[in-house]
Formats: sequence, C-alpha cells, structure tokens
Amino acid sequence: MTQTVRSADGTPIAYDRLGDGPPLIYVGGATMTRKSDPDLAKLLAERFTVYCFDRRGRGDSGDPMPPGAPAQNEEQAAAAEVEDIAALIAEAGGAAILYGMSSGGALALEATASGLPVTRLAIYEAPFAEDTPAQRKGAAEYATRLTELLSEGRRGDAVALFMSITGMPEETIEQIKNMQTWPALEAVAPSLAYDAAVLRYYARGGTVPLESLAAVTVPTLVMSGGDSPAFFGSAAQKIADGVLNGEHRVLAGQTHYVDPHVLSAALVRFLR
Repeated sequence: MTQTVRSADGTPIAYDRLGDGPPLIYVGGATMTRKSDPDLAKLLAERFTVYCFDRRGRGDSGDPMPPGAPAQNEEQAAAAEVEDIAALIAEAGGAAILYGMSSGGALALEATASGLPVTRLAIYEAPFAEDTPAQRKGAAEYATRLTELLSEGRRGDAVALFMSITGMPEETIEQIKNMQTWPALEAVAPSLAYDAAVLRYYARGGTVPLESLAAVTVPTLVMSGGDSPAFFGSAAQKIADGVLNGEHRVLAGQTHYVDPHVLSAALVRFLR
C-alpha cells in the first residue's frame, strides 16, 4: 500500500514499504519511479525493510517548482531532495541505510555528506564524468537546453535530449518513442531537471564532488559494472578513495542495467 510523508517544504513524497529488518531507502536514478525495480526491491526485502519512493516530480510525489526550474537553481533543488530523504529517514525510525542507483547514487552521496543519520551508504554507477573543459561546457549546455524544453512543455524532446547525452543512438531513441513506455517517460520528464541539479551540471559540470567526500564517514560501497563504460569505474574509484571508509567493487559482466540478483548479493554481503 502506498504511503505518503511530507518533506520540510510540505511536498508530499509517495513511498512503498516492503519487507522486515533494518531500514533501507532505495534512491532511484533518472526517470525511475518507486515501481521501476521491483525485482531488486523484493530481493532486498528478504533481509531489510525497503523504502522505495518517488523522487519529487515523479509518480505520486509532488513538485512545487515550475518545470525546468530545478536545473537553474541547483543548490535549492539538491537541498530539497535531501530534505525528502530526511523525511523518509524519520519515517523509517530515525536512521537508515541508503542505496542509490545512477543519479540516485549522487543524491544519496549528497544526503550522506549533509549529515543525515545514514548508517551505511551503497552506490551503483553514479554518472559522474571526467573533469575536462569540454565536459563542463557540454554539461552546462545540456542543463540550459533541458530547462528551455521543459519550460516550453516539450517533455518528449526533453526525454530525447537526455537519452542522447547518455550516448543512445538516434535510431534507438526513435524506436523507443513508438513503445508503450514512452508516455510514462514523458510523464516524469520534468524530474530530469532534478537529476541535472543533483549532478551540478551548471556549477561543477557533472564531475565527482571531491570537496564534499570527506564529510562521508559511514562505511560506503561504490559499485560499477565490469562491462560498463570506463568512466563509471573511474568515478566509483574516486568516490571510494575520497570518503573516509570506502570500497570500490566491480561487478563482473555487468553494465548500467545491472542484474538484480548480482546487485542484491553484493549489497547483502556489504550490509550484513
């Protein structure tokens, strides 16, 4: 049964709770909702009380910001999403494990660095890029264009833009537009601005937040797939090296679309 908690600014955050055990909050990545990864949630629920939630601007959660605004107001948007996690942690009993997938990993890292009562942190392939002038320029251009498209109500174009920066071929994007899942992607398009904000595309160019890693003192597992592009592994190693108690683990044979059984096994080994 879906439940709702109110964030500090009054925004309703919808979540599902399943399983029994220590609380674990699953922070989804770009375009994901609380229902996007049911297999992993069920596997983890065998050992944990899993909280799957809709990040603001998605599913049944609210969003007080105008379309596109979060990308322009990075600090405010990132802080709001951290407050959403704080509300969920309070709902879970006052302390919790955080697991973040992709851009959700960047948000989980931000939340932990902010000092929330996180007991352990696990991240899979936070999409931080190499710090080069070209990367910073491209990231800023993406954030600007995303803001424009969302402000104009062009949700489909915003989703296509996001897919293009992930390296997806144009012909594949056109095929996806004809699938039954396309309307659902358009529905969550405004939340792409929050992903841009938490990755700090304007201010930092989507690179690893080296300056805040030292504030993460809890045991931290940073994972990447052995068959993923090299930048995922590079970012994972930088995060693991930068936090106080970090470990980088490569999941052999995995890509960004990681097998839930492989991932859950790695998480259980770390968290137990």
